[in-house]
Amino acid sequence: MSQSISFAKHTRFLTRDGLTLRAEHWGDADAPLVVLVHGFPDTPQSWFGVADRLVAAGYQVLMPWLRGYTAASAMRSGSYDLLSCAKDLNAWCDALGQRHAHLVGHDWGAVLAQLAAHQRGDPSVQWLSISLLAIPAFYPLLNSLNALPSVPKQLKLSSYMAHLQSAHAWRWVSARHAAWVEKTWRRWSPSWAFSRDDIASARTVFSQPDMAWAATRYYRALFTPWQANTRQAYALMSRAITQPLLLLAGRDDGCMHADFHQRLARGLGTNATSIMLDGLGHFLQAESPRIVADEILAFIRAVDGLSS
Repeated sequence: MSQSISFAKHTRFLTRDGLTLRAEHWGDADAPLVVLVHGFPDTPQSWFGVADRLVAAGYQVLMPWLRGYTAASAMRSGSYDLLSCAKDLNAWCDALGQRHAHLVGHDWGAVLAQLAAHQRGDPSVQWLSISLLAIPAFYPLLNSLNALPSVPKQLKLSSYMAHLQSAHAWRWVSARHAAWVEKTWRRWSPSWAFSRDDIASARTVFSQPDMAWAATRYYRALFTPWQANTRQAYALMSRAITQPLLLLAGRDDGCMHADFHQRLARGLGTNATSIMLDGLGHFLQAESPRIVADEILAFIRAVDGLSS
């Protein structure tokens, strides 16, 4: 049984691009910062078990809600392209007065982390390390043929992205209190017997039509090469990440094939560590927060020059 630890918990708000963004902020504001970014179809709730352990280990944790995943940030006039979303991460650090932080992303959060790794704000935020959960670093894909044998299988697993291109995707995503979200969780994390409480936050968000619309816009924006922000996002994602890089994936992931992960990992530089975790699926940080937190802590402590 985990030890109960008391620490400060705050909800922060940030106004950007006409939207009001929200984040959960835990721990001592003077401690080193770790930013944990959730993905789709999910919320920061899946990070809570990991966040507990990071705070207990002496870090402060910021868990932003992706833009569009809260009522005040889900606007039909809003921008939900990847570059705009990635810039939110730097903006949160600026708002907290933090110039150095470790960045950890899951699913869409991992894609945004790859973009944020190359962004320079004013004043600049220095990302001390980048950790990607369930999503590989994509830059080797453009420079190597090694991943080709696993591409057909991955394309099949990623076919849901084509369905989400529909302008009406939000209707069936939100229908019946977001029943599609629960089916997706079961398919992507087949070995996880998650509870109603585990998925409650995600189903609440995606049952709201405006938030379901905004969240599905990420997928539509991904395939808009005629947009300058999309082209810039592609360019940034093709660049090698130079910060210390950790990749964590579950071998049972039903969204991103394990072989695809491993083949792309072979194209990473010496600054990267890739770990495949047995018995875990796509939502690995929620399935086993202790194992995931231990891996993240060992990695960022090494970056910080601390012993485990």
